[in-house]
Amino acid sequence: MERLRIGTFVLAGQYPGQSEREALDRAVRSAVAADEAGLDSVWLGEHHFVPYGLCPSATTLAALLLGRTRRIGIGTAISVLSTAHPVALGEQTTLLHLLSGGRFTLGVGRGGPWVDLEVFGGGADALERDFPESLDLLLRWLREPRVSADGERYRFREVTVVPAPDSPPPVVVACTSPGTVRLAAHRGLPMLLGMHIGDDEKAEMVALWRAEATAAGQPRETVEGAGHVAAGVAQVADSTREAVEILRGALPRWLSHGLAAHQTFDGRPRRMRDPLAYTEQLCRLHPVGDPALCAERLAATAARTGISRFALLVEGSGDTAVTERNVRRLAADVLPLLRRVDDGGAAAPGAVSSRAAPATG
Repeated sequence: MERLRIGTFVLAGQYPGQSEREALDRAVRSAVAADEAGLDSVWLGEHHFVPYGLCPSATTLAALLLGRTRRIGIGTAISVLSTAHPVALGEQTTLLHLLSGGRFTLGVGRGGPWVDLEVFGGGADALERDFPESLDLLLRWLREPRVSADGERYRFREVTVVPAPDSPPPVVVACTSPGTVRLAAHRGLPMLLGMHIGDDEKAEMVALWRAEATAAGQPRETVEGAGHVAAGVAQVADSTREAVEILRGALPRWLSHGLAAHQTFDGRPRRMRDPLAYTEQLCRLHPVGDPALCAERLAATAARTGISRFALLVEGSGDTAVTERNVRRLAADVLPLLRRVDDGGAAAPGAVSSRAAPATG
């Protein structure tokens, strides 16, 4: 049974009253802290034109962090494929894969119906119709020595892949709908599942993926060892009350500030989540509390879904020092309890006592 692999999820969110430099510095320092503390990975978000996340290029930030860290895996969560040329993204991926010695993982997704589609071109077609074509072109670039294209969106003569990867770089796909789950499954690609859904919905998506991947003829080792990733929020404190209060005091302001800035590409209004209600939901679903509760919730998610890889938002306080302390406590106080679960014991007194389900990745 594979051990639970705990990583951080970095958005570089700009909280009200903060400078852009402060938000970006917190993102970098949290990643370095995760490397030093012994966590498994750092996953980087990508957004345009909104303070919800100040990183417009997850691959660029990944390059910086791969140079600042020594051992930790760095992944994108996600690079928005609808607003990027698949070949350009493939070239960047191969470069990072080779130079980092295999520490880089490319996470891709459709993105949303935002003004990004107008600025970068493509519109609704790039989001819906063209996404499978873009994904397949990207995968061919990462796996074949020479590539041409003759699709609806991309057409070009055969060219040589330079630099060519020594082995295919790992790719995950953000999935929020059954259609994208099927798309990922048919290509044997693991899923990245969002923080807005609970364990039951995650388990349903994993079950659908397994059924579709099996029906598509994916090898058993691909289906059994898919390596899906679950996004979430983590806040570790001496008590659950303290952890919840840290997030209640900061998250709603950031969510209000960031989500309200989104503009749709076609001008239609979009109903955003209520910041207060969403904060409460995140605190209920994820490892927010004392170390024992955090370990219990992570173990419970693994047992219910079979997912063993986690990307946890650690910057929910909006404060750099608190974020770094949160990362270190996640490693020092929660990981040892999870190792007891991996070894067949209880996460902590009163926590989940059964073994985590066989991991899918």
